[in-house]
Amino acid sequence: MKSIAYADGIHNITLVDGVVRFELQELTPQPGGAEPTASSIGAVAMSIPAVLRTHQQLTGLIQKLVEQGVLKKEEAPAQPVINAN
Repeated sequence: MKSIAYADGIHNITLVDGVVRFELQELTPQPGGAEPTASSIGAVAMSIPAVLRTHQQLTGLIQKLVEQGVLKKEEAPAQPVINAN
């Protein structure tokens, strides 16, 4: 098995030649309660089918966490209506 690293989130997502690349980021706390700084710590490259499978797996995980009461699902805010007239 390959090494596993912890990331606080994804900083950048790009699609080039059918390959999706995610830049992983790490957040570093700042003194005095200032906004944490983010730095790139690595990247993941996946095919589009792999991204779709990952989305399906994460959606299933989120649903399980909602069912267990770990997460509370909120309604998405209504999108503003833009009149093109």
